[in-house]
Amino acid sequence: MARNIDRRDVLKGAGTAGVVGLAGCITQNGGGGGGGGGDGGDTETEADDGGMETTEEDGGSGSMRTVMHSVLMPITGDLGSLGKPIRDGGTLPVKQLRAAGDMPVEFDQTVEDTQTDPQAGIQAANSLANAGYPTVCGPASSGVNLQVTREVFIPNGMVGCSPSSTSPNVTTLDDNDLIFRTAPSDALQGQVMAQVADEELGNSSAAVMYVNNDYGQALADSFAQSYTENHSGTVQTQVAFTKEKSSYTSELSTAMSGSPQMLVVIGYPASGIQIFRDYYANYSDDTDILVTDGLVDSTLPDEVGNDMSNVYATTPQATGPGQEEFAQLYEEEYGRAPGVFNAHAYDASAVCLLANVKAGENDGNVIKEEMRAVANPTDGGTEITPGNLPEGLRMVANGEDVYYSGASSSVNFDENGDMTAVTYAFLRFNTDAEGNIETISTIDFQA
Repeated sequence: MARNIDRRDVLKGAGTAGVVGLAGCITQNGGGGGGGGGDGGDTETEADDGGMETTEEDGGSGSMRTVMHSVLMPITGDLGSLGKPIRDGGTLPVKQLRAAGDMPVEFDQTVEDTQTDPQAGIQAANSLANAGYPTVCGPASSGVNLQVTREVFIPNGMVGCSPSSTSPNVTTLDDNDLIFRTAPSDALQGQVMAQVADEELGNSSAAVMYVNNDYGQALADSFAQSYTENHSGTVQTQVAFTKEKSSYTSELSTAMSGSPQMLVVIGYPASGIQIFRDYYANYSDDTDILVTDGLVDSTLPDEVGNDMSNVYATTPQATGPGQEEFAQLYEEEYGRAPGVFNAHAYDASAVCLLANVKAGENDGNVIKEEMRAVANPTDGGTEITPGNLPEGLRMVANGEDVYYSGASSSVNFDENGDMTAVTYAFLRFNTDAEGNIETISTIDFQA
């Protein structure tokens, strides 16, 4: 059916700028969220850059059911600069729903920090499990997500929906259908990278440097396989590196020893800053460098001290039916344009909330059965987008059928909880462009 956008809901949701302000760091614990019932207090505590805390409450009488939801993101650590805006995308649906008013449920939303570290992520996830949160938007990186999923989500029957964990290993998890993601698998991105290296950049040889975790290894292998088998390219060497070292001159020396036409770097911003500083101190900027979504950070040129005009990137692109509506909501709330995976985080939380309301209880094993029911197209269902999410939630609470069409994509889950179709952007760093990054083209991929 055609979208039925309630413009009052858009305006109410878009008009919440300043309610919380630009949150720089969220330090939240599950607190007394309780178990599956979730009839406790409805609070959301956020710490801004100055360490001050504000608390949002629905102020309900306690007679309505409380929908519990959480966001688990890297607020600090190697991925912290990207994790904060992704967190903001993930917390936005609840802020929008609260601002719209007249909701049939109350909301208990909390945020935890993985610190871009698996053990810290497990500890944070256990806090969420102990507090009774049945759904999680996150974690972000595959190196954290896979361990958190195995150690906490699956044993505790929690629904995890990551907006940015892209490892192919997520697809094959024995997860009892608890694990979903709005981001595409790197099995697809590796093919896109190989296509870009050959057809867009015209390079026939490459060296690969990758962060030594599930994300880096899987994406490096996917690129190498597609580049050699489908594009007749040569991968001269693959070099693993450890996060946040003080120098990467040794790894760069190994990677560049064969004079490859192109260098592929798969990693995160905190490490990328030093990698690129070392690169430009020792090598020519005539060599093409191709990076992935983990290094698409507008602050890199300033941090590195180079315009990085020889650096290109591929990243999942937000091209869903509700992309413009989401961008308006995000900019009004946070005073900046959304970045990489921000739309994917909004969609992950939106689907979890709709599924919770349809399930009628804070139980991950019940909610998982409704994830596809509220996301994938159904005959007779009403299409819901970010623009009319409040109306969609009311419809679900009233027993009506809906399907969510998101900001990042149409958000259709396959049998593995993966997206069925995605779009990638081919980018380059350009300090003359807004945000230091320009889009060269987009590439549609069908899973």
